[in-house]
Amino acid sequence: MAIPVLIPLLNPNEPEARLVSVNIVEGQRVLKGEVLCTLETTKSTSELVAEIDGYVIGLQYESGDSVTAGDLFCHLADSKEPIPVNAKIQSKQSPGREEQDDIHPDVLPRGLRITQPALELARQYQLDLGQLPFDSLITKRYIQNLIEKNIPSSSSLSVFDPTRVIIYGGGGHSKSLIELIRSLGNLRIHGIIDDKLAVGATVLECPVLGGEYVLSEMQKQGICLAVNAVGGIGNIQSRVNVFERLIQSGFSFPILIHPSAVVEPSAILSPGVQVFPHAYIGSEARVGFGAIINTGAVISHDCSVGDYANISPGALLAGGVTIGDQALVGMGVTIHLRVSVGPNARIGNSATVKEDVPSGHVLRAGSVWPE
Repeated sequence: MAIPVLIPLLNPNEPEARLVSVNIVEGQRVLKGEVLCTLETTKSTSELVAEIDGYVIGLQYESGDSVTAGDLFCHLADSKEPIPVNAKIQSKQSPGREEQDDIHPDVLPRGLRITQPALELARQYQLDLGQLPFDSLITKRYIQNLIEKNIPSSSSLSVFDPTRVIIYGGGGHSKSLIELIRSLGNLRIHGIIDDKLAVGATVLECPVLGGEYVLSEMQKQGICLAVNAVGGIGNIQSRVNVFERLIQSGFSFPILIHPSAVVEPSAILSPGVQVFPHAYIGSEARVGFGAIINTGAVISHDCSVGDYANISPGALLAGGVTIGDQALVGMGVTIHLRVSVGPNARIGNSATVKEDVPSGHVLRAGSVWPE
């Protein structure tokens, strides 16, 4: 028996790490709890220890190498005997998707980021790991969604495309999101869900599939990902309502970051966040669930943007600014250092905010606060 030892995810926003030291050699006998290697990211250093007694087989890396969370580091085996050839231990060369069907089920496809609970559940139901998306961290909830959608085996997943996504809403914000998703190249738009547009109409060549009533049908087709294209500028509750419908229907929400945007490695983005062209999110900033960081907006270091908040194009947030849940910051707004904007507040276009804004307060366009 050979147990794979995988590189852990030390930081959810930084899957890559460097091997500061490798403390073992091929064929070495190690004991449970013995340090196998030391890993380093920009945020932390951690030791990877043996979870069982065993012999080191198929060691893949050496000191100084760069690794990614989920990479196979080595196997711990009952003996020094090589793992059978048909197991096909993963090498440092990344196999193509066409090669991954032959990889031994104990070997994680290179580049796949998956939590240990999700990995255990996926193996329990014999899911084909090579068919999972490689662009985001796979969680236990994501795997549960796959299982609940009657996709229990690798044979079923062979025709299942987990990169398919639906877009809820067919207005102007939807068009921007369609262009953003196409620029990424890692998701395939299945169609548009809109309660007002006619079935068969198109939005930038994407077909309108129907209204809320088709969500269950999307589930039956094995679609797990959804994007909320209701911006909610006039009434942010409409955006919240769409998220609630999609959550109740079991959908997950990818983080969308335009290739021209800059997000510092220490920033933390929640599911459903949308970051548009030329936006900037600074060091250790936090952006809450379903928030929009629109074109050219600047979220400086240590800012906190609440759930469902909408930061409009060209808004400038200085360091340490706090934006409450469901707040709206208009185009070209400037918010000074360490100012807090309360939940549900509305800041009009081009306003300047020098002091804290109470919850629910509305500042008119072009004004200076306090007046």
